[in-house]
Amino acid sequence: MIYFFDIPLQYNKKAMKNISLKIDDSIFGETEKILSKIKKSRNRYINEAIDYFNRVQKRLLIEKRLKKESELVKEDSMSVLKDFEKIDYAD
Repeated sequence: MIYFFDIPLQYNKKAMKNISLKIDDSIFGETEKILSKIKKSRNRYINEAIDYFNRVQKRLLIEKRLKKESELVKEDSMSVLKDFEKIDYAD
């Protein structure tokens, strides 16, 4: 455990994988400017960016799956809704 200003911080030493990455010059330049201002390592910044992008992509995949499943039950749902409307008007 690492303590910073008397606040315990979890430090999980995770296995890291080495990758080779080609980045567009413009993206690299912009990233370097940002990194110099926020005082964060390039490695940490890229890890956080990939983690964030993975979470966004997972949400999009779930959304896509839900839309597909919704389409599969759409006709049945409309039929049930019509049945319920008939019950409401029968009273």
